[in-house]
Amino acid sequence: MAIAPTSHRIDPASGVLSAATGRYEKRLADLDGIYADNAAFADSVAREGDRIVYYVHEVRPAAARGDLIFGTTFMEPGKIGDEFFVTRGHIHAIGNRPETYYGETGEGLMLLESPEGETKILEIGPSVMVYVPPLWIHRSVNTGASPLVMSFCYPSDSGQDYGLIARSGGMAKRIVADGASWKAVPNADYRPRTKAEIEAILATQD
Repeated sequence: MAIAPTSHRIDPASGVLSAATGRYEKRLADLDGIYADNAAFADSVAREGDRIVYYVHEVRPAAARGDLIFGTTFMEPGKIGDEFFVTRGHIHAIGNRPETYYGETGEGLMLLESPEGETKILEIGPSVMVYVPPLWIHRSVNTGASPLVMSFCYPSDSGQDYGLIARSGGMAKRIVADGASWKAVPNADYRPRTKAEIEAILATQD
């Protein structure tokens, strides 16, 4: 049976998506191991561990190949030490699946990394579309003083691998405050992927 067409309204201030079929959130306490300053993270969790860092509204019409998942991400502003709030980040479980992000409100970055460790950083804000090509790890960063809201869309059979970043000690770059702006700095905990690990990622393509 054919899936019925639908329409959905995005509130650019809150990121709420009408008629969403799912919602999930990540609180500060859920993001252990992501930030460089462990002491600052522990202090923040002790004070406000239940604080929501970001939440997602999404629509999943079908899981089968040929359909799309779409939704919105709402990210609060904030920092752990000098490092801006980020999402966990992921690569798609089927590596050759792309994704788009469209800025609704706020300002931030899409931090991207190839399996081989090449880094790309793209700014995102209102009316800016970011294309994440196949095989790129990606993480959103809120570099502004207000919430960052983005809408996204990707193939429904993509899946997500959230563990890849953790297995490498994070992404190769961290985004930190630089006066009123931001800068990318090397991640001292980063471990480049081995040839076997890279080949395993490439093998997920269909």
